[in-house]
Amino acid sequence: MKFSEKKFDYASVYLEETDKALPEKINIHTRYAYFKTIAKGGKCLIQSCKDLHLSRVICYKSLLPEFADDPIEQQRFLREARVSAMLQHPNTVPTYELGRDNKGHYYFTMKLVHGYTLREILDYRERYDLSQLVDVIIQVAHALEYAHAHGVIHRDIKPENILVGPFGEVALMDWGLAKVWKTDGTDAALPLDKGDTDSDNLSITRKGKLQGTIIHMSPEQIDKDPNIDGRTDIYSLGTILYEILTAQTPSSGKTMDQIIDDIKHHEPTLPSAASQFKVPPLLERAAMACLKKKPDERIQTANELIRLLQEASL
Repeated sequence: MKFSEKKFDYASVYLEETDKALPEKINIHTRYAYFKTIAKGGKCLIQSCKDLHLSRVICYKSLLPEFADDPIEQQRFLREARVSAMLQHPNTVPTYELGRDNKGHYYFTMKLVHGYTLREILDYRERYDLSQLVDVIIQVAHALEYAHAHGVIHRDIKPENILVGPFGEVALMDWGLAKVWKTDGTDAALPLDKGDTDSDNLSITRKGKLQGTIIHMSPEQIDKDPNIDGRTDIYSLGTILYEILTAQTPSSGKTMDQIIDDIKHHEPTLPSAASQFKVPPLLERAAMACLKKKPDERIQTANELIRLLQEASL
């Protein structure tokens, strides 16, 4: 099975759409129509809609009503929109517009990208060639190389945030937890939500305590190290590479505390010993080098990881 085998309903381009005139007076509140829900997260709603000015279907993201007037969530939302817009790379999703709706609430629009998430792909791991999956990791690493060079850490690298399109395109999505710094080099952390509480769900953020998804966090992210840098994203990408090689995560813990203990104190089983598939030695070396507990012992840059993965693919 190839990534391109999934069928999508693409709108045809017609002269009636390309040549119709814009209204004499533009009303920004009637630009978008025909909304359909794509996904509803913990705090945001993602919809598809038609941009009537440009006659195209796009992605429209907004805060859920219960968070739309929350100053902290508004600031996070603005940061996500602007980080996404400023990181213009082939492996990120283009952002089109940031604005307010007719109620004064923030929204931003993006390219609507069709495809599978890497999580959906890994749920059927046996259907895909290893080289295809490693190429996805390489493309995500290119996006991280670009982001890190611009002073941005993603901090939520996981298969659910990686989209693989029908033409082999790969996009790293959801920069809502991105870490950036002020011009003087100081931290720009946002305060915790008043309503945040711990969660025992292993697949979601431990709200109010840790930012990111537990199973893919680095030890320093779990420790909330103020000096965290791009190497935390390298660790997280290593957890995905490990899952590609073994069809399981580096931690075998069943509870949040067990997973945290594994991440901080226990080395994962070698992929060659854990996998039912044959694991190339260079890919095993790359995965284990990403998963070192101490950042200084880890693969240091996304470019270094790219070179190692490309060498393994030769």
